[in-house]
Amino acid sequence: MNNRIYNVLFNTHTISGIIISAALYVIFFAGSFSFFRDEIISWERNEPVMERGMNEVNFDLLLDSINSRQAAYGRDITFNQYYEERRVGVSLGPSKDTLAPKETAAGSFFYLDKETMKSYDYFSSYSIGEFLYRLHFFAQLNLFGRSGYFLAGLVAFFFLFAVITGVLVHWNKIVSNFYIFRPGAKWKTIWTDAHTALGILGLPYQFIFALTGTYLIISTLVMAPPVVALFYDNDATKMYADFGVGGENYPMLMEREQPPVHINDLVNRTRETWKDFDIRTVTVYNYGDANMHVAVEGLPLNTRSFLGKGKMVFKAATGEVVDVKDPYHGASYLDGATNVLTKLHFGDFGGTGLRVIYFILGLVSCFVIISGVMIWLVARDKKTVSERKRRFNAWLVWIYLAVCLSMFPATAITFVGVKVFVTAFDPSRMHTIFRIFFYSWLVLSVVFTLKRDNYFTNKYTLISGGFIGLMIPIVNGLVSGNWMWVSLLAGYYDIFFVDVFWLLLSLTALIIAFRLRKNKTAIAVRPPKKIKPKENLIPVD
Repeated sequence: MNNRIYNVLFNTHTISGIIISAALYVIFFAGSFSFFRDEIISWERNEPVMERGMNEVNFDLLLDSINSRQAAYGRDITFNQYYEERRVGVSLGPSKDTLAPKETAAGSFFYLDKETMKSYDYFSSYSIGEFLYRLHFFAQLNLFGRSGYFLAGLVAFFFLFAVITGVLVHWNKIVSNFYIFRPGAKWKTIWTDAHTALGILGLPYQFIFALTGTYLIISTLVMAPPVVALFYDNDATKMYADFGVGGENYPMLMEREQPPVHINDLVNRTRETWKDFDIRTVTVYNYGDANMHVAVEGLPLNTRSFLGKGKMVFKAATGEVVDVKDPYHGASYLDGATNVLTKLHFGDFGGTGLRVIYFILGLVSCFVIISGVMIWLVARDKKTVSERKRRFNAWLVWIYLAVCLSMFPATAITFVGVKVFVTAFDPSRMHTIFRIFFYSWLVLSVVFTLKRDNYFTNKYTLISGGFIGLMIPIVNGLVSGNWMWVSLLAGYYDIFFVDVFWLLLSLTALIIAFRLRKNKTAIAVRPPKKIKPKENLIPVD
């Protein structure tokens, strides 16, 4: 590689990395916690999940409960459970019955507890697990349409660019630099060694997330609209039908189903037909009508198949199978590619152990991001750089580190605050979680910025987050009574996991914080104070 190409790649890597660094840090930090979204939700609600998926759901009981609260005849009713929690998402379409009451003319969505049959709207069911999951693609910034999603998509795209150019820049010295670490050298050398070594360790992980993140956001938000406009004449329904999403249309006969059909029997037939099949969606078309149909959809267990997607549609009156999509044979390219990219992104194909590895690599990626910024700062802390520019660079990094590193104690504060101050049925849960997290994050960011000491910021964000994190299992025990030993003996492993997770994470943070030492041989990053010139002395005769 000649010098010109090297310089172009190096500058491209640096600029693309600097532009997205803060946003990318938020994505990786929040996304790392999102791997445990289901466990966090169970812990927060004190609702342990004893049965996974929808395999043990009594759909007849759920439908009877729904029908007793609002007229369900003639509606399309969909039960979804994409995450492992006790609540099932229920979507009610508008009634197709021309004689139905006016209030059934509109659709609705709510959550239904599989055990207690209590219903919750989106706001009263909001949780810190949902918050962190949505924060990792900036859903809270959707003030103007889907601006947050677009920002996350652009960050993912530039991150993919930064990963590729970074590999090309370091290619010639990738092996030799990987084994070099010089903690007693100057700051630029320390940050460069750490950035290179940890960057190479996390390279496959970072490339996977850059690629899958770009696909999941840009393919749906950027590519889908022009495809609909150019190839489907703005008919999104037709496009989704070609992609195998939706497209079913079963007309009403306006005759009541006689006798009532047991949905559980149809679901059990699907389960018996396909072994090791994880049911995720059950849709009832024209509920209660003589032309009622039932669609059962899901995915094969990862131990059986990694690509497939299954669906079986029954005519409820006769039990006849009218449509089949075998999850184990003939998987389409679209289903295979989508399933692989989705599973790689969410890390849900290898159990808790894989998600713990994903979490650690996510934090490693956060460090790689910070070390890259510190290399940029130290490289410009030279006497040849004007004092004005050095002060600007220093302020930029003070703010940057304060904002990024304050996410750890702010997250710990939110876990404690949600458990203490937010009730289970509070309709303002979402806004309360927003206030706790964003206000604490803002205050901590301002305090550490005004301190103007990167070492202080690094050390005391770890200490504050560590001590607050140690309080989380204690607060949970006091509020819910589920102390760690109680949860373990009762088999509430998801609640037990979150308490142990915070205990280990906090202890690790405190150990690292108390072992931090300033590098005395390195030059301080703080710009030198401006020295006033001496006054001219006039000799007196």
